[in-house]
Amino acid sequence: MTSSMQRRDFVAMLGAAAGWPLASRAQQPAMPVIGFLGSASPHQWMSRRRAFLEGLAATGFVEGKNVAIEYRWAEGRYERLPALAADLVRRNVAAIVVLGNTLSALGAKEATATIPIIFRVAADPVEIGLVTSL
Repeated sequence: MTSSMQRRDFVAMLGAAAGWPLASRAQQPAMPVIGFLGSASPHQWMSRRRAFLEGLAATGFVEGKNVAIEYRWAEGRYERLPALAADLVRRNVAAIVVLGNTLSALGAKEATATIPIIFRVAADPVEIGLVTSL
């Protein structure tokens, strides 16, 4: 075996070894994405959004580090809520967090029957049709 063949084999082995960590990283699951649907504008929900992010961080999820968040804001135009929720569903989010009124939660429910929806409403969620039972 010539030294040039040994060098080629060695370089090929190094190349394969260098690519191995990259290949194993590529096989890791993608970062989960949370959909965030707000009935108003971002600045109107700033304190609640901050509390949400703090709650996520307390459970080990940090936006941009190990979880992504897709924000959609209706800017007070409630008729936009179903389309904004449908956009989050098309994005294949893991869950939809709803900030706003009952219309926001109903807009999310209209868009999906399979993605979990996290909401808070003042009305009885069974009575208004958000859930079938508590």
